[in-house]
Amino acid sequence: MSPSSSAASVRRLAGVLYAYAFLDDLVLLYPVYALLFADTGLTVWQISSLFALWSVTGVVLEIPSGVWADAVSRRLLLWTGPLLTATGFALWVLVPSYGAFALGFVLWGAKGALCSGALEALVYEELDRLGAADGYARVLGRARAAGLVAVMASMALAGPVLAYGGYPAVGLASVLACLLTAATATRFPEHRTADARGGSGEGWARPLRAGLAEARADRSVRAALLLVPAVTAVWGALDEYTPLLVRDTGVAEDAVSHWLLLVWAGATAGGLLAGAGQRLGRTGFALLLAGSALALAAGAWARTPAGIVLVALAFCGFQLASVLADARLQDRIGTTGRATLTSVAGVGTDLATVAVFGLYATVGSATTHATAFAVFAVPYLVTALAVAAARGERPAEAPATAKRR
Repeated sequence: MSPSSSAASVRRLAGVLYAYAFLDDLVLLYPVYALLFADTGLTVWQISSLFALWSVTGVVLEIPSGVWADAVSRRLLLWTGPLLTATGFALWVLVPSYGAFALGFVLWGAKGALCSGALEALVYEELDRLGAADGYARVLGRARAAGLVAVMASMALAGPVLAYGGYPAVGLASVLACLLTAATATRFPEHRTADARGGSGEGWARPLRAGLAEARADRSVRAALLLVPAVTAVWGALDEYTPLLVRDTGVAEDAVSHWLLLVWAGATAGGLLAGAGQRLGRTGFALLLAGSALALAAGAWARTPAGIVLVALAFCGFQLASVLADARLQDRIGTTGRATLTSVAGVGTDLATVAVFGLYATVGSATTHATAFAVFAVPYLVTALAVAAARGERPAEAPATAKRR
């Protein structure tokens, strides 16, 4: 393949990925589904049980779906998943009830499991085929940024659409976004052979066996697997509490969403910086985590709207670190079990996130949201020290000359 043809193929792949990421998060139900549950008459405990069901579904299905993604077409999973969420969102607004909400969250959790691992593996291997694997972090970072822009657009649009047509209109817009996401997924290129998927005789066994064997045998793969949840889980859980942190700074209720947009703008910037972030060495990556942790603690402790600027800066750093950690994992995997190992990292992230939810409930109930946010800066300082003290390769680097299948 000529350089110009390869570059054009990379641009087409990236374009499909950005559109997929944007549409996947352009769900107007995101900012208001808790209101829908409350308006339907659910108690706080019932709502919390729905969130727990959502998390448990993802944890249970994450690794099996990753193995499936290595054994069959990853593109198939990427367009099937959004159809599941479309079904769930339709149930929420057509027959609002605890049972419908629960089934919707099961479908949503299944979608997340199907697409998690499959997307990263497909994109990395297609870039690798085109000789552009060194651009994975940059492409993934921009895709994450596109998703966050969609989240901010959902925040801006949900209120007017809800005022115009109520929850049915918000639900219809969300279902439409899911259908468009599924349609976009069919445009992903995929050039994996039957042998790469495990062969006709071995089915699921080969990618599962290969992925787990590589994790056992290669210390750098194990380190990369641990780094992903260490970097991703805490700030991913804290995101759910940022509205409460903002409100406690004294801003008016109707201004909370504006400050949340600032926080998400910071996370979006972190995704866009991923290409430049690849140049960070081990010390630079550790400093990124430590600086972000200090910004989070200082911003929360300030307990003023101005402190939210520091929280936004912290989320920028955490998003950047998350993309770089994922890129490092993808670059170190060298077997047919790429999606399997990515899903193993996803399970670690899910379990750590659930643990953070539980710890946050304990700390936040006993103190304040500002104190809780400051406390959860500590794990990042510990991770930064561990990264700085580690021997071997630079954790933020994702060279194209690393392992190949």
